[in-house]
Amino acid sequence: MSEQEIPGYELDKVEPWVCDHVEGFVRPFTWSKLEGGHSNLTYLIASADGGRQAVIRRPPLGQLLPKAHDMGREWACISALWPTPVPVAEPLAFCPGPEITGAHFYVMGAVDGRAMYTVADVEDWVAPHNRPVLAESWIDVLADLHILDPDELGLEGLGRKEDYVARQINRWYGSWTASAEAADIETPLIHEMRDRLLTDIPPQGPARVVHGDYGTHNVLVGRDGQVAAVVDWEIATLGDPLADLAYAVNFWARPGEPMTDRLDTASMAEGFPEREWLIHRYAQRTGQDLSCLPFYLAYNRFKSACIIHGVYARYRNGQKDIDPVELTEMRDRVLRSVDMASLAYETIR
Repeated sequence: MSEQEIPGYELDKVEPWVCDHVEGFVRPFTWSKLEGGHSNLTYLIASADGGRQAVIRRPPLGQLLPKAHDMGREWACISALWPTPVPVAEPLAFCPGPEITGAHFYVMGAVDGRAMYTVADVEDWVAPHNRPVLAESWIDVLADLHILDPDELGLEGLGRKEDYVARQINRWYGSWTASAEAADIETPLIHEMRDRLLTDIPPQGPARVVHGDYGTHNVLVGRDGQVAAVVDWEIATLGDPLADLAYAVNFWARPGEPMTDRLDTASMAEGFPEREWLIHRYAQRTGQDLSCLPFYLAYNRFKSACIIHGVYARYRNGQKDIDPVELTEMRDRVLRSVDMASLAYETIR
């Protein structure tokens, strides 16, 4: 690939910097774009002598929101977690300023594994007898993350520890109201849900590192079904681990379940256990009392509704192009997420 084909990277500066900071690289590198990663510019780089590979990652081009695409946060997380039982890519080098290529970036070890987005991904990569292994490894890794004390990891500054769920409810409800005019979706239920949730927040236990987007799409899975690395730590913070658990299991859908977002999501593949098995496994591994989990399931559905609502509003406002059929489907997803929040909430009573 020529320099013009690597958006966001000035090769005549980046490659020498990598050679200076990561042992075993010889120029010119071979660059291969890696998909996924929330639009961050992520590439597999290979040394000219074939001796070493690594992954380089920087934010997307253009104007960014202040806390979006935080490579420094990702670097802090993988650096702190590398010596722990939580599998992450090896942290190799971090460039904290824009002087090399216009943005901060980091280099991490290449991991032999794939992210699981769809049933087809699972069927192509994970043999049926390894799918129970994947489910167990996936929930165990999340449990292991939540067992760790962030102060002992040196991550005490990753975020505020207190009132995590209340702050999140107010933040995402604020997003809903800010997008209300552009979205033009009237559903009193979202306002009722906000009030109910704020009233019923369970007491928060010790703050832990919460990934914020933990799913089969954000882990790299080996051929043996084991999670080889957790990726995409850019929105990780400190907070309530049960909120993180509920987010993860909400999207572990199985055939026949009424609360399902997508019929082709990875967990729909044959050979996986049900959501209840994962919850029981997590409780065993962490010792957590999960009697309040229905609240967190409802909270996450509420949050998802607000997030999708904001995206829908931007599309309707002409900020992004979208097919009219997809726009209708997105509107339906907003309303379905609100309904699922209410349905999950009713199990609390």
